[in-house]
Amino acid sequence: MWMCLVFGLVCAGAALTALTGAATVADAAERQASYGYAAFWGFLAMVATVFGVLSWMMAKGKLGPVD
Repeated sequence: MWMCLVFGLVCAGAALTALTGAATVADAAERQASYGYAAFWGFLAMVATVFGVLSWMMAKGKLGPVD
C-alpha cells in the first residue's frame, strides 16, 4: 500500500512536470508529445491509486474476511 502511494506521487509529479513544461515548447509536435507523456504518467498515477486503495481495503477486511 505504501509503495503504491510513493509510486503514485512520483507519477503524479512527472505528469505535472510534463504538463507545466508543455506550455513553453515552441514546436507543436513536441508539445503534443509532452501532453502524451503527461497523460501516460497521469494514467500510471491513477492505476497506482486504485491498487493502493484496493490493497488497503483488503488489509482492513473490507472486501471479505481476512484469513
